[in-house]
Amino acid sequence: MKTCKINGLCIGSKDIRRLENMLRGLEDNIELNKKSENFKALSDPTRLKILYLLKYEALYVCEIIAVLNKPQSTISHHLNVLKNASFIKSHKDGIWIKYKLKNHDVIKIIEMITE
Repeated sequence: MKTCKINGLCIGSKDIRRLENMLRGLEDNIELNKKSENFKALSDPTRLKILYLLKYEALYVCEIIAVLNKPQSTISHHLNVLKNASFIKSHKDGIWIKYKLKNHDVIKIIEMITE
């Protein structure tokens, strides 16, 4: 028995149950929200520039600030977003903090998604 019409198409209750079962097989909302946040972290041109810079070498914050010609607070915010999304990691080198990619495959993945 058909249960609803959407744009002239009839969808049966069997089809709806099949689709609902497919959704149940997905990760829970917490995991999907985390993935969504990761994509949001990649949605800013400055953050993408930072990732591309870190593709070549680990950099100090002051180097990133100088290359991108942005205020320290702006760069720190972007680095924090990328770090929270687990795209980059940092370590202290004396009083300085150096950043590097956590996984270099992220650049390849960005390229594949945007082809």
